[in-house]
Amino acid sequence: MVRSLVNALIVGAACLTSPATAQDATGLRAQIDAMQAEISRLSAQVAQLEAQQKPVATPVSIAAVTSPPVAPPVTVAWKGGPEITGPGGFSFKPRGRMQLDAATVIAPGSLAVGNSLGLATEFRRFYLGAEGTLPGGFGYRAEVDLANSTVDLTDVYLTYKAGPKVTLTLGQHKPFWGLEELTSDLFTSMRERAAFNSAFGFERRLGISGAYAGKSVLVQLGAFTDNAADLNADSNNSYSVDGRVVLSPKLGIGTLHIGGSAHFREFNDAATTARYRARPFTHTTDVRLVDTKAFGATGERSFGGELAYIGGPFHATLEGHRLTALRPGLADPTFWGGYAEVGMVLTGETTAYKGGVYDRIKPSHPLDKGGLGAIQANARYDMLDLGDGAINGGRQDVAALSLIWMPTDYVRFLADYGHLWISRGAIPAGASRDYQVDTFGVRGQFDF
Repeated sequence: MVRSLVNALIVGAACLTSPATAQDATGLRAQIDAMQAEISRLSAQVAQLEAQQKPVATPVSIAAVTSPPVAPPVTVAWKGGPEITGPGGFSFKPRGRMQLDAATVIAPGSLAVGNSLGLATEFRRFYLGAEGTLPGGFGYRAEVDLANSTVDLTDVYLTYKAGPKVTLTLGQHKPFWGLEELTSDLFTSMRERAAFNSAFGFERRLGISGAYAGKSVLVQLGAFTDNAADLNADSNNSYSVDGRVVLSPKLGIGTLHIGGSAHFREFNDAATTARYRARPFTHTTDVRLVDTKAFGATGERSFGGELAYIGGPFHATLEGHRLTALRPGLADPTFWGGYAEVGMVLTGETTAYKGGVYDRIKPSHPLDKGGLGAIQANARYDMLDLGDGAINGGRQDVAALSLIWMPTDYVRFLADYGHLWISRGAIPAGASRDYQVDTFGVRGQFDF
């Protein structure tokens, strides 16, 4: 339509230039010039309109049409080591730790133990393993201890989140012994736990358990057989039932920890014997100055109590355990042990507590950021009595001090000193079974 109008104007202009026109030639030329200018303007508008009316082809990506949906990317976080998270609920994180100890035991020269005391060093622990999650709410951990050129299974288990507060565990893990035994050895206040933990045979065992973790209550219950290494013997048919309850209400600026545990074990083995003993506050020697020796028993029952307060950099802990060996037809001997401890983070960091146990203290000013790191001092009294009636394994009392330096989150250096009083010792010093021993040790560790 627009183009027809332009053509009509051109025809009209041609007619105006005809010789038959009577108008003045000069005026006529001016009109013709004006009309030609208008025609040029209209032609430009027509061209612009036609360009706007042409359809514009939109490019279509074949890849966008035919490619499948892109899966969520794999992410890598860093928590002491790489933690890889993929789509569908998969995750994987390598884990490990190394603890190198050196210690000396100073005992009376009349103690008949040969060269088993004195200065010694050892890899206390050297763990390697991995942990992660699987689709469907499952998780796993598999770890071995390679210290001293042996291979021992530590945590090897599968977990299932049955709800936001309930976790089921199947495999080798710790029964619910108590506060210090369930606290990772990475975070203990001394190189070794209280003597009753080792004397009463607290260890990982193969079994199934469940845990309910509320805001301020924790309930743990499980049924176990024996440690995976001991199950290689066909005659090992022992089983146990173990449970623990912890209340952790807020109190003032901190948390009050109140816990109790109960344990029953049936040996159910071809050879039914029991033996309870402990090292002198260091693992660098195999000498046990208190030792019941082996005696006949068919099982054991024990009860533990826990009380602690964690407030800012301060903590105080009181824990004890009482074990009775079951001997049908004979008196059942009862042994017990416990410790009391106070500690303070001298650099002001908060003593970490989580899930009913002590956790990792993180320096506010780590060494790699130009700071000093965190420093903690601890004092402890530890007691173990293995004598009752006809069974007399002796008594060991320890007064101990420790100083811990944590330059970064995952590196730790520890030094501790213990003074021991041995009463009715299993190994005499000359003619006396009552004597004193001193130990001093250091540890360097890292984990990831």
